[in-house]
Amino acid sequence: MPNYTAPVKDMQFLLHNVLKVTAADTPGYSDLDEGFTFAVLEEAGKVASEVLAPLNAIGDREGCVLENGVVRTPTGFKSAFEAMRDGGWTALDCDPDYGGQGLPYLMGTAVGEIFVSANMAFNMYQGLTHGAYSAIHTHGTAEQKAKYLPRMVSCDWTGTMNLTEPHCGTDLGLMRTKAEPQADGSYHITGQKIFISAGEHDLADNIIHLVLAKAPGGGEGTKGISLFIVPKFLVNDDGSLGARNALSVGKIEEKMGIHGNATCVMNYDGATGWLLGDLHKGMRAMFTMMNEARLGVGLQGYAVAEAAYQNALAYAKDRLQGRAVTGTENPSGPADPLIVHPDIRRNLMEQKSFVEGARALTFWGASLIDRSVRQGDAAAEGLVSLMIPVIKGFQTDKGFEMAVQAQQVFGGHGYIEEWGMSQFARDARIAQIYEGANGVQALDLVGRKLAQDGGKHVMVFFEMVKAECRAHDGDDRMKGFTDPLKVASKQLQTAGMFFMQNGMKNPNAALSGSYDFMHLMGHVCLGLMWTRMAKAAFDALDAGATDTDFYHAKIATGRFYMARQLPACLMHLARIESGAETVMALHADAF
Repeated sequence: MPNYTAPVKDMQFLLHNVLKVTAADTPGYSDLDEGFTFAVLEEAGKVASEVLAPLNAIGDREGCVLENGVVRTPTGFKSAFEAMRDGGWTALDCDPDYGGQGLPYLMGTAVGEIFVSANMAFNMYQGLTHGAYSAIHTHGTAEQKAKYLPRMVSCDWTGTMNLTEPHCGTDLGLMRTKAEPQADGSYHITGQKIFISAGEHDLADNIIHLVLAKAPGGGEGTKGISLFIVPKFLVNDDGSLGARNALSVGKIEEKMGIHGNATCVMNYDGATGWLLGDLHKGMRAMFTMMNEARLGVGLQGYAVAEAAYQNALAYAKDRLQGRAVTGTENPSGPADPLIVHPDIRRNLMEQKSFVEGARALTFWGASLIDRSVRQGDAAAEGLVSLMIPVIKGFQTDKGFEMAVQAQQVFGGHGYIEEWGMSQFARDARIAQIYEGANGVQALDLVGRKLAQDGGKHVMVFFEMVKAECRAHDGDDRMKGFTDPLKVASKQLQTAGMFFMQNGMKNPNAALSGSYDFMHLMGHVCLGLMWTRMAKAAFDALDAGATDTDFYHAKIATGRFYMARQLPACLMHLARIESGAETVMALHADAF
C-alpha cells in the first residue's frame, strides 16, 4: 500500500521564507506565525497519514454502491468523515459568523493539499461543500445563510454544484433544466444533471444542491440561466429536516478513477428550489466560486503527483537493479539501487521540480485570492483571474504526466494494482477534465484573460517578472535563475504579440496556439516561483540557517527546472508562430 507524509517543511518554507506571511498586510496574515502554521499542518498531516491515506486504496477498490436510492460510500469513509468534522477541518477558512474558524484561504489551501494527496476522492465531499458554501455566502439572503451555512460549515450537511446535462457541458446555453415559479416564491425544478460529484452519499444528514436552470423570461443562451438552492430534504423553519424533495439518483457513473467519490446522474422531478442571487444571473453567481474551484483542481493536479512522487522516490532508493556506470555504489548487495541511474534521477527531478514549483504557484494564487476577498484588492483579483487557467490547466496536465512518470519508476510493478501507482495516474486524470476541460482553460486564457481590462493584468505580470530579475542583478548566484527567466519571459511576450498581430484578422491563428500559450505561461510562472524560492534559500543560508541540506536542495532543484524544463518555452513559441494553417488544413471529412 502506498504511503504519504505531509511535506510540512516545504510548506513552511513557502509560507515564511517566500511569501513571508506575517509581514504581509493582508488581514489575518499577521496571526500566521511559524509555530501556529506548523501546528496546523503537522496535525493535518497526522490525519492524512493515519486516517485518510489508508482508505485511499479501499475507496478505489470498493467504490460507491447505489442501494434503494441511497449511495453507500466505501468502508471507513463514514467514520473518517466524522473525524474530519470533529477536528474542525471542514470549517478551517469559513466565516466565524456561521461556525467557521476564519483562517485565511491560504491555510485552507495548504491543508487541502495534504488531504488531497492522502485521498483525493474522499476530500471531494468536503471540497465541493466548501464551493457551495462560498456561493451561498456571497449571493444568499440573510435567511438563506442562517438556514444553510452553519450546517454546511460543519459538514453535517454537504453541498454540490449541478451544471452539466447529457447534451451540454461547456456550452451551458443549451441547458434544458426548467425552473417554474410558484406562488410562495419557490420554484419547481425539472430536468436531469450528470457528472454530479458527491451528488448522493451516506456521509451527511442532508445534501444542498446548487442547480443551474432556466426560469421563464430569461431569453436564450446563458443569459437566461438562474441558480437555485435545492436541498435533498426540505428544511423546516426551525432548522429541522422535513420531507424528502422530489429529486433522485438515476445511477452512479463508472469512472476511470476517484472511485471513492459518488459521481451521480441526478433527476429533478419538480423538486422545490429557491433562487440564489438574482434571477437570470446564475452564471455570475456560479463564477463567484470559479477562481476558488479551479485553483482547487489545479491543486489536485500537483497534490496527487506529490503522493506518487513520494512513493516513486522510496521505491527508487529501495529497489536494486544493475550497477552504476561510474562504479559500484552498493558493494555489499547484488546490485545498486535504482536511484543511482541518471535516467531515474532525471525522472525524479522532473517530478520534484514540478511539484515544488506548482505548490509555490498555487500558494501564491491563494494569497492573491485572500488579498482580493479580505482587502478588496482589485489588482490582486485581476492578477489571480489571469493565473487561474494556468494554475488549473498547466498544473493538471503536468500533474497527470508526473503521476505517470512516478508509475514508470516502478517498471512492471507500477502497472500492477497492488502497488497503488495505477490509482494515482487514474485519479489525477480527471483534474484535466472537470471544472472546465483544459482546452477550455487555454481558450479562456487567450480569448478572454489576456485582453481583460485592456490587457492590464498580463502587463502587470510581465513587469513583475522583469522586476524580479532586476532585483537580483548584482547577485551572481542568481544568474542561473534570472537569465533563463528573462529568455522565457521574452518568448511569452513574443507569443502574445503574435496573437495581437494575427488574432483579429484570423482568430484561428490565436486559438490554434492557445494550448501552447497556456503551457508556455505555466513554465514562465514556475520559473518565476523557482527564482523566488532560490532567493529565499540563499537568504536563509546567508542568515546562518542550520538545515543547510534543505536549502541547498531547493537551489539545486530550481536549477534543474530552469535548465531542463524552462527551454520547453521555445518549443511552445515555435508551435504558436506556425499559426493555424497546418492545424486547420484538413477538411473535416478528410479525418
